[in-house]
Amino acid sequence: MPDTVVSPANPAALGLVGFGLTTVLLSLVNAGLLPAGGEGVVIPLALAYGGLIQVIAGIFEFKVGNTFGMTAFLSYGAFWWWFALLLLFAHNGIIDIKDAGPTVGVALLLWGVLTLYLWISTFKLTKVVFAVFLTLWITFFLLGFGAVLKQAALSHLGGWLGLVCGTLAIYGSFALVTNATFGRAIVPLGEKPILS
Repeated sequence: MPDTVVSPANPAALGLVGFGLTTVLLSLVNAGLLPAGGEGVVIPLALAYGGLIQVIAGIFEFKVGNTFGMTAFLSYGAFWWWFALLLLFAHNGIIDIKDAGPTVGVALLLWGVLTLYLWISTFKLTKVVFAVFLTLWITFFLLGFGAVLKQAALSHLGGWLGLVCGTLAIYGSFALVTNATFGRAIVPLGEKPILS
């Protein structure tokens, strides 16, 4: 009896939703739609779902040989851990950032640089992934410049664009899960890349 080859599950479905849900919740705070005190609610989600789940997805992307997915999910999983630990440590007196000046904003700008370089690779991927990374690098730059320049309007705009980004990521996960479950393309991802 011949062995049946089973395709491995696509870890991007898990990584995208972990990123998307956490991004949407924080972006609602950044956009001013939820109170600033709501950041405390984001912390456990950032550790468990945005952080841990993306690290797991990144490890599985490594196992299937996807350099882009591995780099992206492990990086953004680490981002969420950085964000949550920064808030936990600062609010509990473990670290003192009151004189950090623009450092947090510069850190966000550096995350924007990483995202911009990853976005270049998305020209060969689906249009949904292209759109997630396009909106994400712009979001990071808006949030970073908002923090560096102390311009709340830029941070609010970053929150609104982050909502778009997170929603696109959730949609991408929904499409991957639905299409895998039905065994055919039902929910479009924009399979034809920008660059062939």
